[in-house]
Amino acid sequence: MTRTSILTAAVIALALTVTAGGSDAQSRGSSANAPIAYGANTLEYGTGGTLTLSGAVELTQGQNRFRADRMSGLNLNSDSRIEAAGNVYFVTPTQTIRGDRATYNTADSVIVVTGDVILTQGENVMTGSRLTYNVRTETARIEGGQNGRVRGVFYPDSNGG
Repeated sequence: MTRTSILTAAVIALALTVTAGGSDAQSRGSSANAPIAYGANTLEYGTGGTLTLSGAVELTQGQNRFRADRMSGLNLNSDSRIEAAGNVYFVTPTQTIRGDRATYNTADSVIVVTGDVILTQGENVMTGSRLTYNVRTETARIEGGQNGRVRGVFYPDSNGG
């Protein structure tokens, strides 16, 4: 294979992997429907059942973990729009998303991570300034960062030929 063919195959493979999830996600069941467990160093309970968590905050939902220095908007009585700031990580069984800030809307199961965004899957890495991830479908879209471009490093499957 030529170098161009290998790079093209790697880009296609990662694009399929990052947006994949179809049959695998359906066979595992969606974490989006699982209850949300939480932990933090401090918790403030507000009117209407809204929580503000700070200090080593971690939410878990199914096999997914959502961590940050501070989160607000978790509502015990209804769907939530959770705002996270500082050392934000969203970790699935196959991917890790890191950023400066995030918003997770539990009603539509979408998390938007902004700032210095890094998406890793195995050895593959993509960077940008904004990433939208659908927890239910396990699909991701990353938008340009420095100079308006998405950057990445992809490692072709060494067993694939």
